[in-house]
Amino acid sequence: MILTYRNLVAAGLWLLVGASVHAKEYHVYYLGGQSNMDGYGFVKELPQESAGPVSGVMIFHGNMAADAAPVDGRGVWSELRPGHGVGFSSDGKANKYSDRFGVELTFARRLKEQNPKSNIALIKYSRGGTSIAAEAAGPFGAWEPDFRGGEGDGAGINQYDHFLATLRHAFAVKDIDGDGEEDTLIPAGIVWMQGESDAAYTPEIAQRYEANLKRLMDLVRAALRTDDLPVTIGRISDSGRDESDGKMWDQGETVRAAQASFCEKDGRAALVTSTDEYGYSDPWHYDSAGYLDLGTKFADALNSLEKK
Repeated sequence: MILTYRNLVAAGLWLLVGASVHAKEYHVYYLGGQSNMDGYGFVKELPQESAGPVSGVMIFHGNMAADAAPVDGRGVWSELRPGHGVGFSSDGKANKYSDRFGVELTFARRLKEQNPKSNIALIKYSRGGTSIAAEAAGPFGAWEPDFRGGEGDGAGINQYDHFLATLRHAFAVKDIDGDGEEDTLIPAGIVWMQGESDAAYTPEIAQRYEANLKRLMDLVRAALRTDDLPVTIGRISDSGRDESDGKMWDQGETVRAAQASFCEKDGRAALVTSTDEYGYSDPWHYDSAGYLDLGTKFADALNSLEKK
């Protein structure tokens, strides 16, 4: 068997996730997708109860990179605080926080409300504009694992590879909270907000979205070594601000139907539909109130799956 980069990463993750019992157990949630997962909420608009750190919740936010770029995913485990929105970056030694936030703040707070005794950890890797289908990547990139573009150190590297690198870096840290004792990281759920780019091109690309989403979620579950890991999908919505026909995503209804169909067929998946109710700060991104609500809805959806 030929050992590929993905084989080695998956094998390494198995050893790390399946390590021996440590002092503290963290339930780990992966947050991924495109720009509405990056987060365009304004930190300055956060209500007082959400403006500070989220005590006891750790986050590893992988540094984003383009397709055909050397594998990145660098980050630093740190206590969750505002600033993990668009513009965030990390060099693997220190985090550079932005003036934006995403769903992570209220998502983590709601999880803590639902399970006060649980230790929560988030792993975030997303990139604005990215599609699943390689044909819809544009200048932003795609999550298609079989991408073969690029040259040199970046040959064949795409968003799925940067995601795997993020996991590898995150799980390689034995003591994520810095208390001097090794921790156990237990994968607990996937939060996925993406699909707009796949809805922006041809009907054929949009019609393949359900199959592409299923394949990708199966691969993300496999990377986290949990076949039935619960998944919550955020339904894409449309601001209606396109000047020509009012539709930002010409194939939006096809992708929305595909998201619903995936969740109906997968007994461990749930669709969050509250996005239709949100305001927008620009033609593509929700306003601050939308991100606050969406994080809560994602946590509620995962909690409902656990109760089932």
